[in-house]
Amino acid sequence: MPLLKAGETGPQVTALQQQLQQRGFDPGPIDGNFGPSTDAAVRAFQQSVGLLADGEAGANTLAALTMPSVTSNVTLDVVAPMFPGAPRVNIQFHLPYVLKALLDATLADKSMVLMALSTIRAETGSFLPIDEGISKYNTSPDGHPFDKYDNRASLGNTGPPDGALFKGRGFIQLTGRANYQQIGNAIGLSDQLIQNPDLANDPDVAAQILAAFLGNKQDQIRQALDADDLATARKLVNGGTHGLADFTDAFQRGQTLVPDDVQVQVA
Repeated sequence: MPLLKAGETGPQVTALQQQLQQRGFDPGPIDGNFGPSTDAAVRAFQQSVGLLADGEAGANTLAALTMPSVTSNVTLDVVAPMFPGAPRVNIQFHLPYVLKALLDATLADKSMVLMALSTIRAETGSFLPIDEGISKYNTSPDGHPFDKYDNRASLGNTGPPDGALFKGRGFIQLTGRANYQQIGNAIGLSDQLIQNPDLANDPDVAAQILAAFLGNKQDQIRQALDADDLATARKLVNGGTHGLADFTDAFQRGQTLVPDDVQVQVA
């Protein structure tokens, strides 16, 4: 997710200026130039929502600008103990996107809310949609970043630079050309997601991707959860046991925190 600040130019700045204007904060001319007026508008908006007023539009500022109006008994105070290492502000500005996406996908019941939140804990920890990091699992010792993914047929990749283009992103670390295409089709963004894979880190898109992925396997996931088989539930998403300890910890914490009768409403 981009960090926009004074001196930046381009269409992302234009979009930021339009969002500020829609929220009642005057960014000056809508010209794609992050000048003093836009800086002042960003600072004023940040102050209004309780963010550090530093004039830099990072992940939480951008999320707050477009955050859906969601009312739920799955609140920040309920979810925060499930994410002991995550800044509360990250949860505050991204939880509404996740809840709305689950509601839109008819997955806003306790089991699937716990599944979604525990998956985020296992995949990102910080409750932010993020890029996959370079590691020995995706990059050769002397290779370019994500070279091990370039020709992975199981990911639908067709050679360089597919590995880097379609690396893991989002709340669920969507990986590989085929998965970007499949999930893009499911959420109505097939062409956009292939042409601009970074969209997977947009909070709204990241939440839709998470909900679509869980929805595709919801019958199997529900069976595993009903059997208290968290390892299988995790494997259905990740394909293995990576992050299982965090997933299990979040799920078990959430069992007593998340209300049995989950309620989510979008204004």
